[in-house]
Amino acid sequence: MARSGQKTSARSGGAQRRSSQRRSRPGDDVGIIPVLARAVREVESSVERGKASPANRTKFQVIALLMREERKHAKADPELTDAERAETLKRLDGVATILAKTAARDTSLIQLLAEDAKVSDAAHKLRRDMLIASGTELSPDDLIIVKEPEAPNPLVEKQVVPLSVRQAQLANPFLAPDLTAIQSQPKPQASRLANWELLDPLFKSFEYGAGGGAATMDLPEDGPHATPGGMELMRHQARLMAKVKEGHRTFLLADEPGLGKTAQALLAAAASKAYPLLVVVPNVVKTNWAREVELWTPKRTATVVHGDGDDVDAFSDVVIVNYEVLDRHVGWLSRFGFKGMVVDEAHFIKNMQSQRSKHVLALSKSIRTLKPDALMMALTGTPLINDIEDFRAIWQFLGWIDDKKPQPLLMDKLEETGLTPADFGFFAEARKAVVEMGIVRRKKVDVAADIPARRIADLPVELDGEAGRSIRAAEDALVARLLDKYRRVLAAKPDGAREDLIRAVAHAELEESKGTKSGENVFTMVRKIGQAKAVLAADYTAQLARSVGKVVFFAKHIDVMDAAEEHFARTGLKSISIRGDQTSAQRQREIDAFTNDPEVHVAVASLTAAGVGLNLQAASNVVLAELSWTSAEQTQAIDRVHRIGQSEPVTAWRIIAAHTIDAKIAELIDSKAGLAARALDGSDEEVVAESNVQLEALSALLRDALDASAG
Repeated sequence: MARSGQKTSARSGGAQRRSSQRRSRPGDDVGIIPVLARAVREVESSVERGKASPANRTKFQVIALLMREERKHAKADPELTDAERAETLKRLDGVATILAKTAARDTSLIQLLAEDAKVSDAAHKLRRDMLIASGTELSPDDLIIVKEPEAPNPLVEKQVVPLSVRQAQLANPFLAPDLTAIQSQPKPQASRLANWELLDPLFKSFEYGAGGGAATMDLPEDGPHATPGGMELMRHQARLMAKVKEGHRTFLLADEPGLGKTAQALLAAAASKAYPLLVVVPNVVKTNWAREVELWTPKRTATVVHGDGDDVDAFSDVVIVNYEVLDRHVGWLSRFGFKGMVVDEAHFIKNMQSQRSKHVLALSKSIRTLKPDALMMALTGTPLINDIEDFRAIWQFLGWIDDKKPQPLLMDKLEETGLTPADFGFFAEARKAVVEMGIVRRKKVDVAADIPARRIADLPVELDGEAGRSIRAAEDALVARLLDKYRRVLAAKPDGAREDLIRAVAHAELEESKGTKSGENVFTMVRKIGQAKAVLAADYTAQLARSVGKVVFFAKHIDVMDAAEEHFARTGLKSISIRGDQTSAQRQREIDAFTNDPEVHVAVASLTAAGVGLNLQAASNVVLAELSWTSAEQTQAIDRVHRIGQSEPVTAWRIIAAHTIDAKIAELIDSKAGLAARALDGSDEEVVAESNVQLEALSALLRDALDASAG
């Protein structure tokens, strides 16, 4: 029988062939039915003694296939009399009954009866042999067994090519590899270390060869501080930019969180003209990467790959894709012609057997093949999590090693040492050689003089799924209600000033929201946003904790705190809780555990309960999962960490739901905090009341909606 796509034609062809030859009559010991009867008895006897062997499983399936074909033919054969047809069907029913009894004894056989059950090459061959034994004349096509195709590769089936990518490929159909770097490389010479196993000694060199030195390559003392976006670089960032301008192209950038790895990667791409640039990131930060592209390199465009990539703009300079959807896009990404690749949170690829690691390594190899001097950057605050072998995937991504040995550039550096793994001093020199390939590691305490003592970093996130749709629907309903009220007020006061009418409508909506206990309003919407952000914020907190140690997680609502604590428990992070319903003694025990127990990584704290009077300076990183209505409450929370005795700069990470009222509230809090600083020298008690921010948030929603409808 031919391959599976030919089954139908083969079956009908077999029926047609048998209709043109002498038919066996009921009672004859010729034809296919006696062959099936003998075969089914053999299978039955085998199963009575135990489970069917592989050979008998194949025979069972072929009997079922041929029985179906013969039944179909008997019903349609015009040469058979009604009596002959009835007798043939009766004999086939006898075969079917034995098949059913046999399957009842060995239930694993039942799956072979399914219409879509895979038919192996062995089954095709047995079918042919049984037809020949029955005296059926077969065509040349039936005599030749075509090898069954391999099962479809699920990865290939999942591959997509967004429409915009097809358009970009049509606009530039020929992508020639850049051979200049290959041509400029010297021909490989006979290597003194060629017969040495070097990867294991290289990994061990980071355990035994440190000698107290930091794992950071030599960087120029300083570089330009200006950026395309008009931002000012910090000194440690400028030093890396200077190295890029010298021509260095591979970096394991392992700076602690809060030192601007994203900015350094984007500016390195600008300095090396590594566009188009591929950026692979965790889902929680992909929106932030698009925002950072606009902030640091405003003349460059970015596109974020969501799902199947239906809204991808393949003509953008920077393509941002998260690990979770990489399997769908690895095909077109590998052929796109990127001139640089950045992998954020590169410790995500440490498991060489995981699919995402394989995808990332395949992409990096394809990029380096087309562009040997491509910019390759691995960003992670925790390059090592379990053991020194965690380096393997990152070094392979960067092109420093392959799966067996160092690549030529690293091998040259090792050759220059004049040492072998058997020589004293090899570990120290080998470690230095790898570091000079591009390892850069700075801690906040090391560059404290270069960075602010306290800063707030916003991390926008996309709210996907049902929660995101619900929040967008609620915000649309709120905007529609505001617009309806505005139109009614405008009809009553056609001469009223627009801003006065906007504020009047926003004030009325706010008062109604305060008085209602149910329905959708600005307060329930903000709470829903907090609930939707809970796991995203907790996931980012977990990443921080693994990078820098202790982190304080602030939330406004108890259910957000509960969701975060459950996530930390699932990921193996121990946390403590600071809530409003605790006694003073309970609270102090939790704080002491956070301060003194090295196994406790996260303090989950209520914005209102932990906002004042507490000392949490065991951490220098704060995550604000929910926004407060006032800058004062936000400041008080951050100051639980930023206190006298804090030896490190403090970074507060605000998790903001992009494209929602959450982003507007963040802007208002920041603007009011600045006004308060000017007006009251640090006190914003009168300048920023809660109702003030709530009122202006509603006013902004209405104002944007009016502008959109006018446009």
